[in-house]
Amino acid sequence: MLAAVVLGSAVQSTIGFGANLVAVPVLAVVEPAAVPAAATMLALPLATTMAVRESDHVDWHGVGWLMVGRLPGTALGALVVALVATDTLSVVTGVSVLAAVALSAASVTIPLTRGTTVATGLASGAMGTATSIGGPPLALLYQHHEGKVLRSTLAVTIGTGTVVSLAALAVARAVAGWQAVLALALLPGVGAGLLVGRVMTHRVDGRWLRPAVLVFAATTAVIAIVRGLG
Repeated sequence: MLAAVVLGSAVQSTIGFGANLVAVPVLAVVEPAAVPAAATMLALPLATTMAVRESDHVDWHGVGWLMVGRLPGTALGALVVALVATDTLSVVTGVSVLAAVALSAASVTIPLTRGTTVATGLASGAMGTATSIGGPPLALLYQHHEGKVLRSTLAVTIGTGTVVSLAALAVARAVAGWQAVLALALLPGVGAGLLVGRVMTHRVDGRWLRPAVLVFAATTAVIAIVRGLG
C-alpha cells in the first residue's frame, strides 16, 4: 500500500492527476474497507501541498467556474450511481475519456471559456463521484497550459472537491477512526511521492507534458473499460 501511495503521488505531482488510479486498486485489494475514506484523506494533503507549492500559477478564475460545475456534478454522479450499474458507468467513462483523448491527439483544441470550464467541472464531479476517475477531464482542458498552471489549478480543484467528499462521507458515517490511522501511516508515502514528482516535473514539463497527460488519460480510460467489462 505504501509503495502504491508513493507511485500514485509521484504521478499526480508530475502531471496533475492520477494518484487514485494507482493507489486505490491496491488499497481495495489489501484492505477493501479503506476505500474510499482513507484514500480520500490521503488525497487532501497531496492536493494541498501541490497547490501551495505552485500557488502563484493557479488559474483562480478557472477554479471558480470549475467548482460551479463540479458541485452539481458531484450530486449528479451520486444520483447516477443509484440508478446505473457501476460496471456500465466505468465503461461509459472510459469511452468518453478515450474520445476526448482522440480529439486532442487530432489537434482539436478545447477552448478555455466559461461554458467549457463549467462543463468540464460538471463532468469531473460526476465521473469522480461515480467511478473515482475525475482527473482526466480537468487535465485535458488545461493540457496546452504551462505545467505549473495545469498542476496547481487541478490541485486546488481536486483539493476542494476532496473536502466536499470527506464531508459527505462523514455525514454518511462512512469514516472510521482506524481509516484515519491508516491514512496517517501511509502519509509518508505522499511525501516521498511529492519529492519524486518534484524531480520528474523538470523532465516532463515543456514538450513532454502534453503527451504524458494524453497517454495517462488514455491508460486511465482503458483500465476503466476493462474493469467495467470484466
